[in-house]
Amino acid sequence: MAKNLVLVESPAKAKTINKYLGRNYVVEATVGHIRNLPKTKLGVDVENNFLPEYVTIRGKGDVVKKIKSLAGKSDKIFIATDPDREGEAIAQDIADILNSNSSEKIHRVLFNEITKTGVKKAMENPRKIDNYLVTSQRARRVMDRIIGYKISPFLWKAIIEISGSASLSAVRVQSVALKLICDREEEIDKFITTEYWSIWAVFKTDKGETFKAKLFSINGKDIKVPPKPEMSKEEWDEFLKEYFAISDENNATEIFENISSKEHFEISNVIKRNTKRNAPAPFITSTLQAEASRRLKMRPKQTMMMAQKLYEGVELGKEGFQGLITYMRTDSTRISEEILPVVRDFIKDNYGDEYLPEKPINHEKKNKANVQDAHEGIRPTSLQYPPESVKN
Repeated sequence: MAKNLVLVESPAKAKTINKYLGRNYVVEATVGHIRNLPKTKLGVDVENNFLPEYVTIRGKGDVVKKIKSLAGKSDKIFIATDPDREGEAIAQDIADILNSNSSEKIHRVLFNEITKTGVKKAMENPRKIDNYLVTSQRARRVMDRIIGYKISPFLWKAIIEISGSASLSAVRVQSVALKLICDREEEIDKFITTEYWSIWAVFKTDKGETFKAKLFSINGKDIKVPPKPEMSKEEWDEFLKEYFAISDENNATEIFENISSKEHFEISNVIKRNTKRNAPAPFITSTLQAEASRRLKMRPKQTMMMAQKLYEGVELGKEGFQGLITYMRTDSTRISEEILPVVRDFIKDNYGDEYLPEKPINHEKKNKANVQDAHEGIRPTSLQYPPESVKN
């Protein structure tokens, strides 16, 4: 009896998905890309509309042979590579290596989360390979290759002359980022410093509690840093009509000694206000990386490797492999309508009604022009696995 073939990128993902699909499916991993531009030459025909030349990656011959063999015995072929540009390009590469007779039985499926529900939903809604995403990935790859092969040698020559080493290379994104950093550094170098001083005091209350306070005004005039380091007499006169400046050490010392000579200080006014802090928006790729760096001192690459494992599936003892988070490459803060009732019940049961908003908070970005909304924000796939239950 012929089975259906499901192709994914990683072996870990294959194990998790295989558990949900059952015996009528064979799940095989490509282990990443199977084709790429050649290593030994540019591989882009710049005279012919920048046509790329793709070759099978060395060492992937057996994988390609196995995919062809399994595809020939299968009723349907579901390509379930990652739901992004790279995954779409791999899907197209797979379609290209299979003969044209297989085109009608090839289906593209997207797993936004590797759970039983997520896999079932994806398998029920297959689509064709998105040529726009494939073209986008191809264009990025070609740009990387042209910039890397054309600019890197020029960069090596310049660096060797300075340091005697050629360890740097130019690439599509980092080259532009380096340009922005250099421009910013030039602006910093042009900045003319302005001297100013602040005066702080530490007060002790009758109860022995201490608090810090900053000198804010003198004789009714707010203390302010001059708007520019060099001002004419007329500009200074105009500035000092409204503000007070502590612009040198002598001035600061004089004010400090004058204040220090006083024995008593008085609180003239107390302002109390209620503040409300909204919950942060769901993680997107960049905020996940930023928070991991801030809290855990993790590099972006390290963060994404861990997130990939959580997405593909983690071994949870008797329960086997479980995908624990949704797809981690997204810039949308949207949350699936399906998970919201579960989240609201969780908040109500664990924290109480006072922490439950009347309706779900909408974190979707107002300016959607630059947001790819194919995937929701990064979230746990299920609230059945809180950190305490999976820490082992």
